[in-house]
Amino acid sequence: MSSKPSSRSPDPSAPRIVVLGSLNMDLVLRVPHAPAAGETLTGHSIATIPGGKGANQAVSCAREGAQVRMIGCVGGDAHGQALRESLERDGIDTAALRTVDGEPTGTALILVEDGGQNRIVIIPGANARVEIDEAALREQLQGAAFLVTQFETPMDQVARAISVAHEAGCKVLLNPSPVQAIAEPLWSRIDTLVVNEIEAQTLCGQSADSPEEAALAGKALRAKGIARVVVTLGSRGAVAIDADGARHHPAPTVQAVDTTAAGDTFLGALAVALGEGQSFDEAVRLGIRAAALCIQQPGAQPSIPQCAAVLQSPLPPDWITL
Repeated sequence: MSSKPSSRSPDPSAPRIVVLGSLNMDLVLRVPHAPAAGETLTGHSIATIPGGKGANQAVSCAREGAQVRMIGCVGGDAHGQALRESLERDGIDTAALRTVDGEPTGTALILVEDGGQNRIVIIPGANARVEIDEAALREQLQGAAFLVTQFETPMDQVARAISVAHEAGCKVLLNPSPVQAIAEPLWSRIDTLVVNEIEAQTLCGQSADSPEEAALAGKALRAKGIARVVVTLGSRGAVAIDADGARHHPAPTVQAVDTTAAGDTFLGALAVALGEGQSFDEAVRLGIRAAALCIQQPGAQPSIPQCAAVLQSPLPPDWITL
């Protein structure tokens, strides 16, 4: 499987997706296990890899074939230039990516354990300086299938962007991570919500540890005015909840090397499939296939698969109605 940037021009007939979000340079340390308090241990390796939830999701959308525009901020440093160039190699439009002089580019310190689990510390840097130009955003959203966003940029700016998209008639796909409370007026402006177990429980107050619990949590979140909810469950797949009820989509069994960017990869594949007019369930299945490939490779953006590899990957088991 190749997940290298393609240096391509997007297909003009492909769905357009605007991504508002963070860009980080990831400092990835591979370690036997996360150190306990006061413990010093010897790691295996260190690498500098492009990341950030917003940029990861943009790359996933682009590698699934979408036309993608990235909105965000980087610092006027070498990391910022490297992140910009990395996105452009994937055919992503960076015209709305602002360079903030005097601020460092966002950085994430990621500890990856031998078992594939990760622990992450984020320094926002220039990501904290994102400011929405409402007129420009409204123009950028014309004809777009989705505005995709997360919570690694200032919450007030994310809220403004969601409101602008709603007014412009553009669907919003939100990944509320790192999880924070969502203001009541925003709920009905979100078309599709993608959350993991912890985020689902935080937002609705109900446990989402099993597929059955995730279905109940997803229904509680839908009741707030959202059309579609996906609760991702890691190795157990995901639960899709919409007006037709809840379905558990199992994941194929694979050996995890690094789970960094798995959720972002899932979201990008989901967004593009929905933008192409595929059914909700087929879009969730495609996202699971993409994420399963992602976790078999190290790093954030280097592990995000190309569309061809996803389409050639094994189909997950049939879904189960809950």
